[in-house]
Amino acid sequence: MKAYRALRVATGIIQRDYKEQYSHIRNYALELKRSNPYTTVRIQHESAQPNDPTRVFKRIYICLGPLKKGFAVLGRDLIGLDGCFMKQPAQGHILTAVGVDSNNGIYPVAYAIIEKECLLNAVEELFPCAEHRFYLRHIHHNMKKKWNGLAYKNHLWRCSTATTVPEFELAMNQLKEFNKDCHKWLTDIPPHQWARSHFSGRAVSDVLLSNMCEVFNRWLIDARDKPIVTALEYIREYLMKRIVNVLKHQSKCDGPLTPGATKTFEKIKEEASQCSILWNGGQQYQVSGLHGRQCVVDMGRRECACRKWELTGMPCKHAVACLNNMAFNNQQVGVPEEWVHQVHWLMRWKETYKCHIVPLNGKSMWPKSNDPTKILPPLKIATAGRPKKNRRKSAEEILEMNEKEKLSRKGKSKQCGKCGTYGHNKRGCTNEASTCVGTKTSSKRKSGKRAQSQTNDAAGN
Repeated sequence: MKAYRALRVATGIIQRDYKEQYSHIRNYALELKRSNPYTTVRIQHESAQPNDPTRVFKRIYICLGPLKKGFAVLGRDLIGLDGCFMKQPAQGHILTAVGVDSNNGIYPVAYAIIEKECLLNAVEELFPCAEHRFYLRHIHHNMKKKWNGLAYKNHLWRCSTATTVPEFELAMNQLKEFNKDCHKWLTDIPPHQWARSHFSGRAVSDVLLSNMCEVFNRWLIDARDKPIVTALEYIREYLMKRIVNVLKHQSKCDGPLTPGATKTFEKIKEEASQCSILWNGGQQYQVSGLHGRQCVVDMGRRECACRKWELTGMPCKHAVACLNNMAFNNQQVGVPEEWVHQVHWLMRWKETYKCHIVPLNGKSMWPKSNDPTKILPPLKIATAGRPKKNRRKSAEEILEMNEKEKLSRKGKSKQCGKCGTYGHNKRGCTNEASTCVGTKTSSKRKSGKRAQSQTNDAAGN
């Protein structure tokens, strides 16, 4: 009974803290705006009854002013949207908007806590003219429900990674020959939402996966079971620490490009040495690769028929081969890195992180809101069974975990560690020590060593 009463008291304290923090959420928003100018905070709530002095919390959206400025300086119009659920006793979902910085690292832009996830409908309603891309992993997950296997995955990957329309159509025709129903299902998804061949160069990126959002959400695991203000503070403090870590990394870097862009561009330079060039005397070149692929490069417009330069902002191997030819013919081209989009420059990367998040004062020093109404926690929706705290993993994730950690024992016969027989373990063993027949080798070895020790002791005496 003492343990039960202690548990009840502790639970009451925790629940009271979770409920109380909703009443401070307006003051917290004012402190964010005061300390970090140009910060946007939106709080939505609803009244339970007409003329009720209380309001029920629905959602909160935060975009810190320094992150807003940094994203504008970055100049990479790419934002990944994703969400993760809050753990009990907290409720709702954490939504995150994450960009990609000049070093191909994550750059969080905004975050929110809402009652339920509705990303797709919100994007179509608020940004109807935006170029909307689907994560390829989610498409593959839906495909596996009917067409599973490595062959289907490879077909999907070839279709999505093709950078030109003819290559995309060739890959789609190969999928059609392999399975017509799967081809028809994939055709219903607009290609400009999942295939590189139909992407524009506006985002200066050809990403197909949601790694940037998943990395950020992984760092927020410890915030998902905390009270709402504590969870929001955990996210803000993580963003502060992350900027400091990036600044430390930048202080060790040197060169025209970021470390990630330098590594990628060095590989492109090696591939360019294997290309053959035919110049037309003007701005255009005919470039043939090692595998017979022939492309036309227009150096005046900074375009290549393979479209990789247009998609990523980084000259492809055909363009770098043209730069080498131009330098060989005494044309003023400078170093090849000068032809890379400024998004990948070290200078742009450093300018992006000059926007620092300002720390906050303690709760006792926050501005007081003049709103007479009081915000209450959202109504708890009771669910049957024990509350689940872990995300439900897909079959593919479970398979990957088993391959990395250990092999499954499912379907294998158990061997007793006491008597050595199969069909049970040592906890359920009923055999007596004297009647055990199948002893394990390690037990025999220990018994032999013990007998030899006793013999030596007797001989010594």
